[in-house]
Amino acid sequence: MAGTQSPILVTGAAGFIGFHVAMRLLDRGDQVIGLDNINDYYDVRLKQARLAQLTPRERFRFVKLDLSNRQGMRDLFAGESIRRVVHLAAQAGVRYSLTNPHAYTESNIEGFINILEGCRWSNIQHLVYASSSSVYGGNTHMPFSTHDNVDHPVSLYAATKKANELMAHCYAHLYQLPCTGLRFFTVYGPWGRPDMALFIFTKAILEGKPIEVFNQGRMKRDFTYVDDIVEGVIRTLDHPASADPTWSGDRPTPETSSAPARIYNIGNHRPVELRHFIEILERALGKKAEKQLMPLQPGDVPATYADIDDLTRDVGFKPTTSIEEGIPRFVKWYREFYRV
Repeated sequence: MAGTQSPILVTGAAGFIGFHVAMRLLDRGDQVIGLDNINDYYDVRLKQARLAQLTPRERFRFVKLDLSNRQGMRDLFAGESIRRVVHLAAQAGVRYSLTNPHAYTESNIEGFINILEGCRWSNIQHLVYASSSSVYGGNTHMPFSTHDNVDHPVSLYAATKKANELMAHCYAHLYQLPCTGLRFFTVYGPWGRPDMALFIFTKAILEGKPIEVFNQGRMKRDFTYVDDIVEGVIRTLDHPASADPTWSGDRPTPETSSAPARIYNIGNHRPVELRHFIEILERALGKKAEKQLMPLQPGDVPATYADIDDLTRDVGFKPTTSIEEGIPRFVKWYREFYRV
C-alpha cells in the first residue's frame, strides 16, 4: 500500500499522535495532507515545532483548517484525490470538557460529520478514526473489551467519542464506507501533550514544584507508548474494515457489524499504578517528586486496561514498549526540547 500516489489525509497533524502518524507515513513513502487548526488549547509553539519537522518533507502538504468549517471541509475533499483518511483531530482532554463543553460538540461532533460527509462523497477506501478508552466510562469489569456495552460515559469527552463510533457505523451501513475506530489507552511519549500527566509531572519535578496525584496515586492506566499506537494505526489503515459475515441482528455484538465497521482497542495490555509510574519518572529524572495526594476527580475513572485480542488477531500487532523504556525516551526529548 505504501508509495501510492493518492494522498492520505491525516487530521490533527500538528497534534501529538497525528504528528507521529504523518511522520511514519512519510517515512514509508506515502503522500500526506496534514490538516490542523492550530488551536490554543495548549502551547501553540509545540504544535508549530511539530509542524516544522513535517513541512520540509517533499511528500507533505499542510492545510490550516477547522474541522467544523463545513464549506472548507467540502472544498478540501472536492479538490484532492484523497483515498484514505486517518482522523485524529479532536478536542481532547476529560477535565477541559467540564468547563468548555461546546468545544467538544463543535470539534468532535460537527467536525466528525464533516469528515464523514467528505469521505462519503469522495468514495474514500478507508476511514480510521480515534476513539478513546474513556468510552468505557462506568465499566469496572477488566480488561475492557470491545465486546462490552459502553453506554455509561462519565465525561462529555467520552460521550462525543461514543457518538463518533455510532456516526461512523451509520455511514458504513448507509454508504458502505469502511470505518475503523481505535480506542486509544493513555498515550505518552516524545512530543506529547502538555495537559497529560507525564508532561505535567516532568515539568513540575524539574522546577521543584509539587505534583497533584489523584485518587491517592491508586489510579491504574494502560500507558501506551506513541510508537506502538502509530504502528497499530498504520496496520489498521492498511487493513480496511469489512462486514462480519457471522454478525447477527438477533445477537448483535458491538465490535463488528453487517456493515464494514470495526472497533479495536489499542493499549499496552499492562495497567500500571500511578505511584509506580511516578517512581519510574523520578528515576529517569534523577530527582524525587513532592506529592500532593488528591481524591479522584470528576470525569476520571480509577482504572483502564485494554483487551487487545481482536487487534492482534486481525492485524497481527500488539504493543511491546514498557514504561521502563518509554518514560526515559520522553524525558530525553523533554530535556532536549526545553533545554533543561
